[in-house]
Amino acid sequence: MTQKKLSYGEYLQLEQLLDSQGLKSVENQTPVHDEMLFIIIHQTYELWFKQILHEMDSVLTMFKGNYVQEENLGTVVSRFDRIIEIQKVLVNQITILETMTPMDFLEFRDLLTPSSGFQSTQFRLIENKLGMHVDERIQYGKQRYNTFLENEESAKVLKSEEDPSLFELLEKWLERTPFLQMEEFDFWSSYQKSVETMIKGDIEQIKSNTQFDEDTLQNSLKQYESIQRTYDALFDESKYIKLQSEGHRRLSQKATLGALFIQLYRDEPILQLPHRLLTQLINIDQLFTSWRNRHRLLVFRMIGVKIGTGGSTGHAYLKKTAEKHSVFRDIANLSTYIIPRSLLPELPKKIKHQLGFHFTYGK
Repeated sequence: MTQKKLSYGEYLQLEQLLDSQGLKSVENQTPVHDEMLFIIIHQTYELWFKQILHEMDSVLTMFKGNYVQEENLGTVVSRFDRIIEIQKVLVNQITILETMTPMDFLEFRDLLTPSSGFQSTQFRLIENKLGMHVDERIQYGKQRYNTFLENEESAKVLKSEEDPSLFELLEKWLERTPFLQMEEFDFWSSYQKSVETMIKGDIEQIKSNTQFDEDTLQNSLKQYESIQRTYDALFDESKYIKLQSEGHRRLSQKATLGALFIQLYRDEPILQLPHRLLTQLINIDQLFTSWRNRHRLLVFRMIGVKIGTGGSTGHAYLKKTAEKHSVFRDIANLSTYIIPRSLLPELPKKIKHQLGFHFTYGK
C-alpha cells in the first residue's frame, strides 16, 4: 500500500483552525462584520502566547540546577530574541484592531458578556513564569485572579505560582556571579570612591549652573541627597533589607551586585552574553508594559470609561496594571548605579585575563 502524502492543510490542521471562528452575532441571527476580526485577533494572540510559553519553558529548564552551562547562554539569548520579536507583533496587532470603530464594536460587545481577556490562562501563565508575584497583582473585582478561570485552568495557574519562576532562577544565577569577592582586589570599595567622585562632580555642576533659580537648585540638590542614600543602601545590608521590606527592591543584594558588575564590565568578552541577557529581560518587561498601555488606550477609544465586559473597571484597571505589573524593574533600575567608563576601577590583569577569550595554537 502506498502511504498518502501529507498535505499542507493536513499538517497545519487548517480545516479545524479555519472553522474555529464561531460568531455570536451569527448565532443571534444579527451578523456583525467586524466580529470576525475581533475573534481572529484574539485567537492569534493566544497562538503567540503558546509560542512564548514554549520558548520560556525551554529557558527555565536550562536555568534550573546549581550550574548554568555557559554554552546554553547563547541559546537562551536567541530564544529571548524570539520572544521580543513576538511581543513586537503583539503590540502592532492592536493597530489592526484599531481599524474597527467604537460603533462597530458596540454592535456585538454585549454578546461577549461576561467573557473577558482577563480570563486568558496562557497570559497568566506567562506572567507567573516570568515571576509576577501574586501580592503585586492589581486585583480584578477585589478577587484573586484565578477565581475567574475554569477549575482546570485555575489549578494550572496556581501550580505555576509554586514552580520556580524566571525571576527566582535568575536571582540564584546572579548570586553565583564570580569576582564579587576578590582577595587581590577590593572592587566595591574602589567603585564607591568612584561613585563619590561622580556625585561630587554632578553637585558642583548643579551649583555652578547660573540658569537655575533657587527653588530648582535646592530641588536638584535634594534629589542628589536621595541618590546618595540609594548608593549607600546598595552596600549596607540592613539598609538594603529595609528597602526590600518596603517593596522598593525585590532582587537580593548579592544578585543586584552581580548584575551591576555585569553591567559595569559589559565590554569584557565573557560578560557580553550575560549583559545582553539582562538587557533582554528589561526589553521583555517593557514590551509587555507597552502592550498593556496600547490595550488600555484601545479600550478607552472603544468604550471610554464604561465597565469592561468581564465586569472590571476597564480602562482604569488596565492603566493600573500597566503601571505596576513589572517583574524586572530592579534590573532596569541598575542604570542608577552606572558610572562613566573613565571612573570605572581598573581590573587586575589576572581577572582581566579570566574575563577574556584566549586561544593558543600549538606552543
